[in-house]
Amino acid sequence: MMTFVIVIHVIACIVLIILVLIQRGRGAGLVESFAGVESMFGTKTSAFLTRTTTIMSIVFFMTCLSLAVLSVKQSKSLMRDVKAPAPVKVEAVKTVAAPVKAEAPKTEAVKEKVQPEAGKAE
Repeated sequence: MMTFVIVIHVIACIVLIILVLIQRGRGAGLVESFAGVESMFGTKTSAFLTRTTTIMSIVFFMTCLSLAVLSVKQSKSLMRDVKAPAPVKVEAVKTVAAPVKAEAPKTEAVKEKVQPEAGKAE
């Protein structure tokens, strides 16, 4: 069913493109290049092209809606036939940080170095 609707949709798209290009518009359209197309149906060419465009646009919209409804009803995944890979076991690595020895600041040595300089300044 889905394939049939897609084929009808593609045909409607192609026919609509051709009909729109053939119709005479403000810029005279593509029909100026094809002089024989305008006389294809005689004086009723414009009415025929307008009517055919209307019918093909209705077919186009109906196939669009049908495809939307059918795709929701099917709701199949493109990946449904692909098997999921087996889960890989990953071992956690323990990292133990070595204890850091904290040294006490040598404040007395700093004071001794600072005091002689302060004494010399006097």
